[in-house]
Amino acid sequence: MKQVMYKQPEVKELIASGKKLILAGDEETLHGLPAGNWIAGTIPYFMGEEGGLFTKDEIFVTELPDYVLNTQIRVYDEKNIHQVYEDAPHHGFSVIIIPASSRTHFTFALNAPSFSGFATRPLIGWIAGVALSDLDAKPKVFDGSQNLAVENGAVVLNVELPANKLAEIDIVNIFEQGDGDTITFPEDGFTVSNAMINGQVQNFADYILENDLDTRLALVTNLYGAMINISFKSLDFVTKKVDLYAPVFAGYKYKIAKPVNDYLDKFIAQVPSNVNNNLVFACNCVLNYLYAGLEGRKLGSFTGPITFGEIAYQLLNQTLVYLTIEDI
Repeated sequence: MKQVMYKQPEVKELIASGKKLILAGDEETLHGLPAGNWIAGTIPYFMGEEGGLFTKDEIFVTELPDYVLNTQIRVYDEKNIHQVYEDAPHHGFSVIIIPASSRTHFTFALNAPSFSGFATRPLIGWIAGVALSDLDAKPKVFDGSQNLAVENGAVVLNVELPANKLAEIDIVNIFEQGDGDTITFPEDGFTVSNAMINGQVQNFADYILENDLDTRLALVTNLYGAMINISFKSLDFVTKKVDLYAPVFAGYKYKIAKPVNDYLDKFIAQVPSNVNNNLVFACNCVLNYLYAGLEGRKLGSFTGPITFGEIAYQLLNQTLVYLTIEDI
C-alpha cells in the first residue's frame, strides 16, 4: 500500500497510468489534475512520512492495491445520501469525502445512524476543509472520473475486494467520559443554546464559562456501544450559543472527557504498531494536530489527511480512523 506526499506532476502520471487513487490537497492543486479513477477532498494539513505538516504544494496520495477487483465512484447530496450504505459493495468497502459545513455534511452527521443498512458495510472517510486561517473559503470534494468539483455533496469510492480479503475499520480515541456533570440536550444539532445539567436547564455557554471548562476536551457519549466525541468549535457569549464540529443528539447522556495530561503521549500509547503491512487508509483530526502539536511529529507509522472530521460509519471528532485489509 502506497501512501505518500507527491507533487502535482507525479500525481498526473499516476492517474494517467490508471491507478485507483484517494487524494487530498489544496483546491488549486486538485483542479489541475486530469480525469481518471480518483476521488479527492480539499485540505492543506497532513500526517506525512516525517510527521504532521501544512502544505498547499503537495497532494497526499493513497493508492489502492492491485488486487482490488473493481471500483465505482458515486456523487450524493443531502437528498440521496441516505442510500450510501445500500449502494456499498457486498464485499469490500467505501471511502466517503464530504465538504465541511455543507448541507450534505449536516444531513449525514445528523441522520447516518438511522440510514438503511447503517454500519452493515465498511464506510470510512473524512470531512474536507480549508486552511484554518482562511475559513471563509469553501471546502470541495472531487469526482475525478468527471473532473467534477462539488461544494455541497459527497463523493464516494466503492471498492470491491476478492473473496479472500476482508476490510476492517478501527478507531483510536484517547477520550473517555469524565466524572463530572451529566449533560443532555433538548434537540439534535450542531449549535446549542440551553442544556440540561444534571436535569436542570442552563445556558450551555454560561455553564462552560462558569465552570472554566477546557474546550480542548470533547463531549463524550456512549452511542451504540462506542464512545463518540463531540468537539467544541466556538463559543459566543453575546448570543449565548455554542457551535460544535459534530451534532449532539437529544436524549443521550454526555459528559466532558477526562483530562488528558499529555495529549501526544496518550495518542502514541494507543496507536497500534502492527498494522503497517495491512494499512490501506487513515485520517486524523485537525484538532488533534493543534492540541497534540503534531506539526513535525509522528503518530507511529500512520499517514494521511488531517481533517475537519473523521468518518467511521458515522461522523466522529478528535479521533484517528483507519482501514486495514486482512487475508481470510
